[in-house]
Order: sequence, then structure tokens, then C-alpha cells
Amino acid sequence: MTEAASPTAPRSGVGEHQGGRQGGRRRKREARSSSTPVLPWREVKNRLAPIEVLSEDQVETIHQASLKVLANVGIKVLGADARGFYRKVGADIDEGEMIVRFAPELVEELLAKAPSNFTIEARNPERSLEMGGNNIHFSSVNGPSFVNDLEKGRRAGNFEEFCDFIRLTQVLDILHMAGGAPFEPLDLPVPSRHLDRAMASLTLSDKVFPVSLLGARRPKDVMEMVAISRGLKLEDMMDRPMVYGGVNTNSPRQIDGAMGEGLIAMAEMGQPVVVTPFTLLGAMAPATIAGALTLQNAEALAGIALTQAVRPGTPVVYGGFTSNVDMKSGAPAFGTPEYTKACHATGQLTRRHGVPYRSSGTNASNCVDAQAAYESEMSLWGAVMGHANIINHAGGWLEGGLSASFEKLIVDAEMLQMMACYLDPIAVDSDALALEAIGEVPPGGHFFGAAHTLARYETAFYEPLVSDWRNFETWSDDGAKTATERAHGIWKEMLANYEEPAMEPAIKEELIAFVAHRKEDIADNPEGL
Repeated sequence: MTEAASPTAPRSGVGEHQGGRQGGRRRKREARSSSTPVLPWREVKNRLAPIEVLSEDQVETIHQASLKVLANVGIKVLGADARGFYRKVGADIDEGEMIVRFAPELVEELLAKAPSNFTIEARNPERSLEMGGNNIHFSSVNGPSFVNDLEKGRRAGNFEEFCDFIRLTQVLDILHMAGGAPFEPLDLPVPSRHLDRAMASLTLSDKVFPVSLLGARRPKDVMEMVAISRGLKLEDMMDRPMVYGGVNTNSPRQIDGAMGEGLIAMAEMGQPVVVTPFTLLGAMAPATIAGALTLQNAEALAGIALTQAVRPGTPVVYGGFTSNVDMKSGAPAFGTPEYTKACHATGQLTRRHGVPYRSSGTNASNCVDAQAAYESEMSLWGAVMGHANIINHAGGWLEGGLSASFEKLIVDAEMLQMMACYLDPIAVDSDALALEAIGEVPPGGHFFGAAHTLARYETAFYEPLVSDWRNFETWSDDGAKTATERAHGIWKEMLANYEEPAMEPAIKEELIAFVAHRKEDIADNPEGL
């Protein structure tokens, strides 16, 4: 890594890690006094009843239809190793066509081996994540090739800005997961790029992060690096999830070779796998929600079955990404009514299966405008009220997933903070009922000066990150900035005040040495991935 692109370049300020309860209180004070009021780290739980758009009978009808798909037409599995694992557990294999078919009872048997909840340990123990139940975890965008901001516009992803994006996701405590690949650093060589991405994720953030499952070697390299960062040996991590990785089926009905290899590698190491079909109504799936959900369920269950065939008890998450396309152009559409209903319905399917659920915060807008906001809000509402445990792409997703946007990251953080506060329960106790205050204020008076109000004025209500609540004249005199323009200034200020989370120098040196050694190996044998 060059000095300019180093993920360990010194900065200072907002992101400094403070351990323990005292550190938590300090972060709260800093958040209140800062000009950018970041909500302090919190567990987000959804205590509300999920929205259910299907009856129990309809859920079972879709599930039984997906079992018929797996039994009658099957899934094409390109990887010989993956087909071998399926064969060992009793699936029917057509080697010539590479089709795997499953008896319904085999699918149910393998599904029953997957845990309903598990914990992913973060480098900072305070930021470990419990998956399952009513827990919600927001993740930054992952996967785009482009990066975007108001100042420079849209351009190819590069490593220097990749590191800046991770710094911001570290500062924004509403994001429980950070790093991985918020966008591709296209200026780095493909064969060794995963090493630089992991180095940045491990040093610039102390949160849980995802790893690439494109082949077996990449996740194994990253797991070695995670072990180094924790002062452990690789075998010490077999039953201790510390990262997670996602695979997409190649809808309709195909598991690609590299995806299967990555899934197998993670399962062999006991690390969580998120299995997500890419089912778009009218394109890679039928043009009806029920048909798309049937295909999604079949593909997800096939992937979950593979994790359990490799290593029973492997932590696994059912991923839902069913949306639709624009039938005029074929372009993917997100944040649509169909997407939102599919999110609710997928939550019902995952609860039927007893596994954690991953959804996404998405939009199809090409800039940070009203469309980006209302489509993202529809997606967020669908995921939250579908009771998703992981909401991927919740910060920074733009342009249908082709771009990661710095301004959208900040606007999304506002929406996520507001959603988290919305999910807080309403206190109804003697103090909250405020009978004394009601009696204290005379008819026609006001509560501004009441003791009850004065005791709470700093913390009573949500303080916005981006929203400007001033009157028109004050806002206009201050430059009349739009929300997008304000978001631009906020992320710039956050970067200026960022400070890298602590890591022991000896551990960092060992990581640097590992990366250098592996880059040499890859240069000598680039096909080894």
C-alpha cells in the first residue's frame, strides 16, 4: 500500500474508541455537543408485531411450492465440490446436467440443523452482534463499482476513498456493520484486492464486517487476518463467528462455482453465510410476487442446505432481495410496493424456517434526491416491519447499487437514527405521565419553563443529523442549503475529526507482514485463488 492510500493514515476526533461505561457516557456527551449529533451506539430491537401480508396457509403454500421446485426441476450447481457435499447427504445428482434435486424431507432435515440465533464477535467486544430474534443490525452499502459525491461526481472506486468511506461508517454508530467492500477499489489489482480491503476494515473500524466469498482462498485469507487481529489461531475460531459473508444464487436456479466454493470455505470454518437469491420479478423470476417468492425460497433453501451439508450447525442467514424490474426498459427497480410486500412476506417465510433474515435498504435513483429518499424509506420500512435481522446496503446505496454515495450515507444515517428512535418503547410511568407538570402549568399557559421540561430539554427528543428545522428566513440567510448539500458538509467534517480505533502495534505489524507475504504468493501463483 502506498502512503497516500494507507488505511492507517492518522486522523483525529469523532471516531475515537472509548471503552466501558465511562466511554459510553463520554460518547453521548460528545454526540450532544458536536455540530453533527451522531446517535451513540445502541442495540436496535423491534418490539412491534411484524406486518404479515400473507396468511399462514399462504406461507405454507409458497413453501410447499418451492419444495416441488427443488424436487422436480432442481438447482444447477456448477461446482463439483458442492455437488459432492449434496451427494453425501442424499440429494439426487445429475452429473451430466449438473442438476441437484432434493426430496422434501431432506430439505426439512437440513434446514432444522441451522441455528435460530448466534453471535458475531466484533474486534471491539462492545460491538458484537446477536443475530436472530428481534435484533436489527444496519450495514453500510457493499459491492458497487463507483463512488459518488457532490464535489467530484461519479467516478470509479479507488482505495483512498474506500478508506474514507470505512472511516465514516466507523463514526456513524447507527451502522452496526462496516467495511468489507462499500465499493470496489478498482485501482488495486484484482487477485490481491481482498487483502487491502480486509486490512482497511480491520484497522480503520472495530465493527463486524463482511468478507468476499468469491472462491475459497479469499475468505480463508481474511479469516487468517481476523485471527491475527484477535491474537488467535485459525482453529480457535471454528465455533466463534467473527465475520460473515454473503453469496448470491445466479437466479433462476443456479449456484455458480466460485460462490459455492466461498460458501463451503466459510461453512468449514464455522463462520456465518448469508444466502441471497437475486430474484427480480419479470426478469430473473416470474412476474408475480408469489411466483418470485417461490423461486426465492427454493434457491435460499438450496443454499442453506449446502451450508448444513458441509458442517451441521453452521450459522446461516436467509437473504431476501425480491424486487421487480421496469418492464419498459428491463432496469431493476427498488423501493417499490412490490419490493416492500416481498420484504414483509420473506420475513414470514424466515420465521417459518426458524433462521435469521437479511433484507436491504435500496433505491434506484441516480442522485441524492427525493426519489432516493422515498424509495429508501419504503425499503427500510419493508425490512424493519418484516423483522429483518440484517438490513444490508442501509447506508450509502445509490443508482440501483452501482454507486456508493458519501451524501447518501449521511442521509441514510438520518433515516436509520430516526427509525431506531421510533422503535424505542414509549415510557408510561408516573414520571412520564407528568401529572405534576400538568397541574403546575395554568390553563392557556405553556410548558417551556416547567421543571419537568427543564429537566429534559437536552435529551427529550431526537436531535437530527441532517434536517434543518429553522424558519425560512434563518435558513435562507445561512445559504439556503438543501439536505444533500448539508450532508456533504457533514461527512467532510466527520472525516476531518476521525480518529482510528486502537490496535496493538505488534498486531498491526503482523497483519502488514501477512498481507505482504500473501501478495508475493499471489503474484507467483495468481490462479491459486
